[in-house]
Amino acid sequence: MALLPASLLRRHLVLAGVAGAAGWPSAAHALPAKTLIFPRDRGSHPDFRTEWWYITGRATSNGSGGRVFGFQLTFFRARVEGTQDMTSKFAAKQLLFAHAAITDVQGKKLLVDQRIARDGFGVASASEQDMAIKLRDWSLQAEGSTYSAELPASDFALKLQFDETQPVLLQGNKGLSRKGPDAAQASYYYSQPQLATRGSLQVTGQSFEVIGKAWLDHEWSQELLHPSAVGWDWIGMNLTDGSALTAFRLRDKDGNAVWDGGSFRSAQGELNVFRRGEVIFKAVRRWKSPPSQTTYPVEWIVRTPAGIYTVRAVIDNQELDSRSSTGAIYWEGLSELVDSSGHRVGSGYLEMTGYAQPLRL
Repeated sequence: MALLPASLLRRHLVLAGVAGAAGWPSAAHALPAKTLIFPRDRGSHPDFRTEWWYITGRATSNGSGGRVFGFQLTFFRARVEGTQDMTSKFAAKQLLFAHAAITDVQGKKLLVDQRIARDGFGVASASEQDMAIKLRDWSLQAEGSTYSAELPASDFALKLQFDETQPVLLQGNKGLSRKGPDAAQASYYYSQPQLATRGSLQVTGQSFEVIGKAWLDHEWSQELLHPSAVGWDWIGMNLTDGSALTAFRLRDKDGNAVWDGGSFRSAQGELNVFRRGEVIFKAVRRWKSPPSQTTYPVEWIVRTPAGIYTVRAVIDNQELDSRSSTGAIYWEGLSELVDSSGHRVGSGYLEMTGYAQPLRL
């Protein structure tokens, strides 16, 4: 979603704590409908408060007995309103954050790392012309219909290439996606599902050549969360037949939906955009994190106009602690999609925020 709605904000944004420090004004206006233009809108939109680029996927190592991995990389940008009129080159006008993670399914473990820096001085940058993001030694860029990511980390590394196999999917009303009952709670939001993925993963000293499928979300906004919303649940799923399913809901403190939505696009390109009230998340099984003592639903029944599905985490422990960068603890991990007949029909990522503490974006 990452909405970031990283999810909803994406998907995958999870900038709790940054808003107050940045001195953002409380008033926001409804975003106008607009035509997204590519490749320009793959790039950064520094006049907006929050933005993120979010890629998740499932990959299998080559050879017999291939190992299965989930991978997630998210780059965030935050505009710091209180510094915009400063003339000093040292003024932190834009902050860049990044998260990366690998789910080692066979090893039943999650490897996580993160980065943070202010824009400038060759350390961090996000181009406005096309997708070209750098944060220290991490990078994500696009060239034509191909994306490449390189993220070396302490216990793992990602070096992956993603090729478009389908047209861009404009979420919401042709790319304008509502995230709440007030018109100001919206984002510009598009996805690139069914990305053909190849490259290498390094996990605790071992290197694996992998192939798989990935999902890209890019989202930017002035305001996303309604005052009563504490977090969200979001899925982005690549189906094995070539279809793509997005579903999300924003929750209040009692677990009720403040807003919901999503879309389903068939392999033939038929798009069904869900209306408010058409998506229902029902928790089936929960898991309690030993480090944070936070309880998350790790299996859901998700009812949508496109069908009723079970979403099931491949391993329970996929909690991310990003308090040293974006300030939040949340759950985001590789999951499988099962239809009402019990058949596995796809895989992708489930993201859950606001369970450890309410988000403040």
